[in-house]
Amino acid sequence: MDTLVLKRVLRGLWVVLAAAGLMFAIYVLLPLLYPLLLAWLLAYIIHPLVMILKSFKLPGWLAVSLSLLFYIGGTALVLTALITRLVKELIVLLQTLDLHTDQWRELLLSLGRNASIQNIINQINQFYHDNPDYHATIDSNISRTTETVGHAMTQLITGFFNMILKLISALPSMGTILIVIVLAAFFLSTGWDHHNAKLTSLLPAPLLRPVSEIWSDLRKALSGYLRAQLVLISVTGVIVIIGLLLLGVDSAFAIGLTVGIVDLVPYLGVGVILLPWALYSYMTGNLALAIGLLVLYGIILVTRQVLEPKVLASSIGLDPLTLLVGMFAGLQLFGMLGLLLGPVILVILDAFHRAGVFRALHSYIVSGRLH
Repeated sequence: MDTLVLKRVLRGLWVVLAAAGLMFAIYVLLPLLYPLLLAWLLAYIIHPLVMILKSFKLPGWLAVSLSLLFYIGGTALVLTALITRLVKELIVLLQTLDLHTDQWRELLLSLGRNASIQNIINQINQFYHDNPDYHATIDSNISRTTETVGHAMTQLITGFFNMILKLISALPSMGTILIVIVLAAFFLSTGWDHHNAKLTSLLPAPLLRPVSEIWSDLRKALSGYLRAQLVLISVTGVIVIIGLLLLGVDSAFAIGLTVGIVDLVPYLGVGVILLPWALYSYMTGNLALAIGLLVLYGIILVTRQVLEPKVLASSIGLDPLTLLVGMFAGLQLFGMLGLLLGPVILVILDAFHRAGVFRALHSYIVSGRLH
């Protein structure tokens, strides 16, 4: 093999190994360092308010304390109000569902008395009578299917309660982690310039400019992406709440909030709630509500499809077609979560491209020098 080609191959392998080593280091260290990263993020968020308070000649420690109290207390207050409202409406919703129990039972009984259903049952009985050899096989398959479904439901219910128990048992450790994050954010904020200068001094001089550009792009794009998702689910939630209020549905706020959150999973979020609801309304004779829910679903679907590419593209600076390809690739690679991860990965890659990282790596592989 030519010496030049061999050197390029070796440098390419070295770049791949270095990237793999970096990813492995992140994978190993992230569970240990994530409280510090969250603390830095919290300190970064409160920094503008800290600077405003310092402009009023407040001591640094007092400005940081008031900022933390404002952000954490405000977040806790908003979450408490939302959860309280949601619990109240969920209680009303559960009471409404209890009132419909007799209606559901009558619906099932009427389905059982339906002539078409009875005809199907008679045909099945006739098939059993004419083909006795298949009787045992069919019964065995039905029994096995029933056991499988029962086992799956048992696993699902057990997993749900285990998750609740784990969450409850993890509350003390979560409280400890929260205290660590707040204290670390306090110390980082009080010495913000000093800590950032110390972190910057750890980087080699040639890396300062590209790292600064990468961070600037990531900060703008990721904040824009989160803002875009918040806008989209807020639009969905508001449309659902207004639509349900116009349809005279109780607990419109709780349902709208739930649909808005579930809408984070595109293509399934809204439909998985509204479509079965519309079908049930039609089967119970509430044709007006069924049509209203279908119209509401259509409005949300069209609004989401029109707004999503434009809002995301304008927020994170990516072409709508590129963004669509990234979402599809993320869906294929990571499942439903990939619909959210795909754009984030695109943002990171775009930031590296803007900073010239890929160009520098290509130059290193080809010529052995970073440009």
